[in-house]
Amino acid sequence: MLNRFAALSLVIILMASCNNADMVYGDYKELPNGWDKEHEVLFNFQAPDSTKTYDMFINLRNNQDYPFSNLFLIVNLDFPDGKVVADTLEYEMAKANGEWLGQGFSSVKESKLYYKEGIVFPTLGDYEISIQHAMRKNGNVEGVTTLEGITDVGIRIEKSAK
Repeated sequence: MLNRFAALSLVIILMASCNNADMVYGDYKELPNGWDKEHEVLFNFQAPDSTKTYDMFINLRNNQDYPFSNLFLIVNLDFPDGKVVADTLEYEMAKANGEWLGQGFSSVKESKLYYKEGIVFPTLGDYEISIQHAMRKNGNVEGVTTLEGITDVGIRIEKSAK
């Protein structure tokens, strides 16, 4: 029994370490009381190697309190030279039948969502990513003041496979 447990533990550790082998940067920010529409989640990181390409992801954790099947985000990527790339993004969070698309065995699901693919960081220095939600209810001009159900927002940068 102990040998099976040890073998299973080793497999899990190896899988986790392989999964992180290509990661250059990763961080999460917790949202314990919901996500206020004015709250920007900020991430600061140093430019990795400026000669290589990277893939960037937005990681989200949501629970059953999330009331929508999609998610709109406004994401700004600030470069050290003052350049800003602003994107309005939409992601599917659930299937038509209501089943969450994220991974996880508990009521919290984790979604790894593509943000930028094959990006190069041409300027060495400090970069900043800011993320705000832009959710609205149908027919309502005002945004959702406090978005429930998103528990954590993260950024992940990986070496590009291309």
